[in-house]
Amino acid sequence: MLQPKLERILARVQKPGRYTGGELNSVMKRKEDVSLRFAFCFPDTYEVGMSHLGMKILYSLLNEQPDIWCERVFAPWIDFEAEMRKENLPLYALESLDPVGEFDIVGFTLQYELSFTNVLNMLDLAGIPLKSADRSKLAPLIVAGGPCACNPEPLADFVDLFMLGDGEEVILELCRLYQQAKVQGWSKQEFLEKACHIPGVYVPSLYDVSYQEDGTIQAVTPLQGAPATVTKRIIKDMDSVYYPDKFVVPYIETVHDRAILEVMRGCIRGCRFCQAGFLYRPLREKSPHTLCRQGKDLCESSGYEEISLSSLSTSDYSGIEPMLTEMMAYTEQNHINMALPSLRIDNFNEELMEKIKAVRKSGLTFAPEAGTQRMRDVINKNITEDEVMKSCRIAFEGGYAAVKLYFMLGLPTETMEDVAGIIELAQRVVDLFYSLPDKPKGKGVTVTISVATFVPKPFTPFQWEPQDTMETIHLKQHHLAETIRTKKINCNWHEGKTSVLEGVFARGDRRLGAVMEAAFRKGCRFDSWSETFQYDKWMEAFEECGVDPAFYANRRRSYEEILPWDHLDYGISKAFLIRENEKARAAKTTPNCRQQCSGCGANKLKGGPCFDD
Repeated sequence: MLQPKLERILARVQKPGRYTGGELNSVMKRKEDVSLRFAFCFPDTYEVGMSHLGMKILYSLLNEQPDIWCERVFAPWIDFEAEMRKENLPLYALESLDPVGEFDIVGFTLQYELSFTNVLNMLDLAGIPLKSADRSKLAPLIVAGGPCACNPEPLADFVDLFMLGDGEEVILELCRLYQQAKVQGWSKQEFLEKACHIPGVYVPSLYDVSYQEDGTIQAVTPLQGAPATVTKRIIKDMDSVYYPDKFVVPYIETVHDRAILEVMRGCIRGCRFCQAGFLYRPLREKSPHTLCRQGKDLCESSGYEEISLSSLSTSDYSGIEPMLTEMMAYTEQNHINMALPSLRIDNFNEELMEKIKAVRKSGLTFAPEAGTQRMRDVINKNITEDEVMKSCRIAFEGGYAAVKLYFMLGLPTETMEDVAGIIELAQRVVDLFYSLPDKPKGKGVTVTISVATFVPKPFTPFQWEPQDTMETIHLKQHHLAETIRTKKINCNWHEGKTSVLEGVFARGDRRLGAVMEAAFRKGCRFDSWSETFQYDKWMEAFEECGVDPAFYANRRRSYEEILPWDHLDYGISKAFLIRENEKARAAKTTPNCRQQCSGCGANKLKGGPCFDD
């Protein structure tokens, strides 16, 4: 029993509520009533993981099956991990408090590359051998999914199989095959050779990778009858897909402490830097009636007093007006706040702002992404400065005095003039505020600029582009700071070192597995957290393994080079991505999907046109 050790430890750590379980709506079952136990692992803290919608959906979906029990597992923070190792307490699941090593399937969701060392650490804490080749038995089977599964190669040595695309159907098919394997006594190898034929399942051990003398990939060869290409799974009908009517309600505050409604999957915009905009194609929407019903169910089962409408671009939802009208009739009557993230500058209007004002009192956030029109055309943002100013004017005249603007630094073809353009655009927003006769009375304006460092990602038109070196990133950040001329502008930027490491693993291959394990052995974990990130130890790991991070981060690829993820199909054709890359170099834009089909290839996954004429 873990209970006595756990009780001793909880008194000695911060936020013990992360580790106790027992929350409202958590699912308890009897072990003897189920034939498959699934440990759903989020490789970050409880507060981050409990805010993630995908985990909520799949946790509830699996637990809807009477013969499956899915439990939650999160990465313990540094203080709790130290106590676990001192007390010899293995990593456990929150519902039963049973060790993770006793489960049939241990599944990780991969939301960002800098969580990879946490995956290794969680396996180690569970007493599970890190490498797939060292785990001969069927249980525990280590699986993974999520957006970073689009390039699973850096984790290929450690994970038995990956699920590509939407998880709702494929995860159930995988579980049913596993139950059959248990009954019939299959070996792990027999199971994997059958599982690789489930659409959307990729088994890295069934593919051999060879390399050229220059370090690029020579060939990826399928083995034992595995498919040459693995195509992601998609849910075609969002109105009929499973969605929980209740969420587990945490005892402690989380990052997003509210009900979340998924409005749609996919995006029409085609911003060339945005991996999610390509990975989740084609666009699929829920109806306004479905959204209102789901929102009401969640609020009534959880007691949440805020609903967040989740998508990549909520204001592009075709039913936003009728949905907001119907939803607000319920939320206003029940004193429930409604959050509308992901607003587009070019379709923000007075009517939408009035609805937002009724439910949100904080400042508004927009994402120009680049400071000059040339750069916005390079990245296919398809917004003009006039549209930026118009949206800010509507906000200011509507009573707002705070605006947050998101930008990126280090985009392909960027010059120092483009960098300065970020601050110059923010200054024009400040000047606009003071030029308006109808601005908020007695208030000064605050324009907050948040600047992220660009990371080239797979399955985007920029997947061939070099990332800025550390030196260039620092020069550009310094130039940003020098360009600010007023205290009305607050500028924040991300640490370049984490962005460079993210760039290495985003486009990495299997040879990075040794580096990752070496860094983990040196104590690297929680690499996305500034207080725990250990850049010097990462550089030591690269040097010891004879791997040059610049080969992955700072090198331009040719269109002919075989990329580590080329044998995986996310519905986006390489020919389309090449066309978009060339248009970016010429600073030419592509219309959004509703205006004109650009022939990306994703409609083949839907089985027809993405939009009705």
